[in-house]
Amino acid sequence: MRASSLYEPLLSEIARVEEETPDTRTYFLAADAIPWRGTYRPGQFVEVSAFGVGEAPFCLSQSPTRAAFIEVTIRRTGSVTNRLDTYGAGDLVGLRGPFGNGFPVERARGKDLIFVAGGIGLPPLRSLINYVLDRRSDYGDVKVFYGARSPADRVYKNELAEWRRSPDLSVVETVDRPDEGWDGPVGVVTALLKGLKVHPASTMAFTCGPPVMLEFVTAELLRLGLHPSNIVTTLERYMKCGVGKCGHCCVGHHYICVDGPVYNLDQIQRLPEAP
Repeated sequence: MRASSLYEPLLSEIARVEEETPDTRTYFLAADAIPWRGTYRPGQFVEVSAFGVGEAPFCLSQSPTRAAFIEVTIRRTGSVTNRLDTYGAGDLVGLRGPFGNGFPVERARGKDLIFVAGGIGLPPLRSLINYVLDRRSDYGDVKVFYGARSPADRVYKNELAEWRRSPDLSVVETVDRPDEGWDGPVGVVTALLKGLKVHPASTMAFTCGPPVMLEFVTAELLRLGLHPSNIVTTLERYMKCGVGKCGHCCVGHHYICVDGPVYNLDQIQRLPEAP
């Protein structure tokens, strides 16, 4: 990897943009000039620059096994994302990274996997789900539970449909506010876990979503018998520099951008302050 990619943004052209929801888009960035394409870990993130405005951290939302493009899924929330929302195919962005530790794919090998995502929490898990699907024989049973505010607020609608048709995993979706065409479960994603039959000693769970969702999901996973070390999530702190220098994401002696953003529940419970 060229060292400057951690400190100086590499130029990448937007190849195409897909509208996911009314406020969320997936950007497919040209990867030919990115030296780390195909070698990053699911769960890592990058800093994306909108020149003249700034940069912001976003997870790599596709598996490194499918790195024809560098994919980032971005919800419009601030100055950088508002500017990126005006960009289209042919526009240039800056790219620094990859940063962070990524998901423990080796430790998960041979285990049954549970994925629980809420809203925009699906993109980081998608990178791991597709990684597992591309190495399917290395892992046990795979279950995906996904919740969103409404059917229109679901990201990766086409891919979710493909997953539902696949014999390699099971997918259950729920929404808070159904529309006339919705025929699936209604309610919070936590409800989908109640009564789930698992083998705690051979199961790992990966979850990502709003903090209030994570609180209830982790409580339910603990009730199912999973050990805190087998419940994995990502911490949301503003990771400004990505290299542990600016201190924006510091929690005690931990720099989330370097030591995280992926932690298991056992590690989170040992942090000196609540994340």
